[in-house]
Amino acid sequence: MFNGKRCAIVTGAARGIGKGISMALAKDGYAVCAVGTRGAEDERVAAYLEELQALSPESFYVQGDISVGENREKIMAEAWGKFGTVEILVNNAGVAPTVRNDILEMTEESYDRVVDINCRGAFFLTQLMARRMAEVETDAMRAIVFITSISAEVSSISRGEYCISKAGLSMAVKLYADRMARHGVNVYEVRPGIIATDMTAGVKEKYQKMIDEGLMPIARMGQPEDLGNTVLALANGAMRYSTGDVVNVDGGMMLRRL
Repeated sequence: MFNGKRCAIVTGAARGIGKGISMALAKDGYAVCAVGTRGAEDERVAAYLEELQALSPESFYVQGDISVGENREKIMAEAWGKFGTVEILVNNAGVAPTVRNDILEMTEESYDRVVDINCRGAFFLTQLMARRMAEVETDAMRAIVFITSISAEVSSISRGEYCISKAGLSMAVKLYADRMARHGVNVYEVRPGIIATDMTAGVKEKYQKMIDEGLMPIARMGQPEDLGNTVLALANGAMRYSTGDVVNVDGGMMLRRL
């Protein structure tokens, strides 16, 4: 352990769900390697990092786009170089389509951008992490968590590339869970529902109306903290005898109801 702390990498960490997750880990005593695409001098990133380090002084920020191989290598090198070992990887970084188009109008450029970041980038970042984890013998709880979406299962024809990227990640969870169990690494899929973030801000009124009309039993939008609490529980071993499982954080939206 690094200075007696467990260590985690969280991608897409500086805002929204990633911020909720990284703050929950930091509050619980983790040293966090927070990853984002903006520079550390960005006003929002600087404010986030100040808040994170107030909770966990050893935490630090790495700028990197996970869709780029060199950046994935840099993230791993900096995290493992500083911490010596890393127990937790949270694959949270993701983007929505720049323009929501019907799948009959979807462009190849939009598809490639969304899938490269959301699915391909996370898969190969995990590959690097898994290789390093496989070289370490430990009884410590270790986990890889993929933040997917109810869109891994629910059709949304105005952002098909996003649905496809999350469905691909869902299979990546199963693959890595199968492969990494022999090395004592648990792998989980956390599926957020409608969460109050920048990504949903543009359609907040639409979603709120649907919630008010009974979309799900817990009648509110989720908060990043809801995801943070869930990931923290998984990281700390709340489901240690489970791997490859889906944990829905969606207010009961995926329940089948009459």
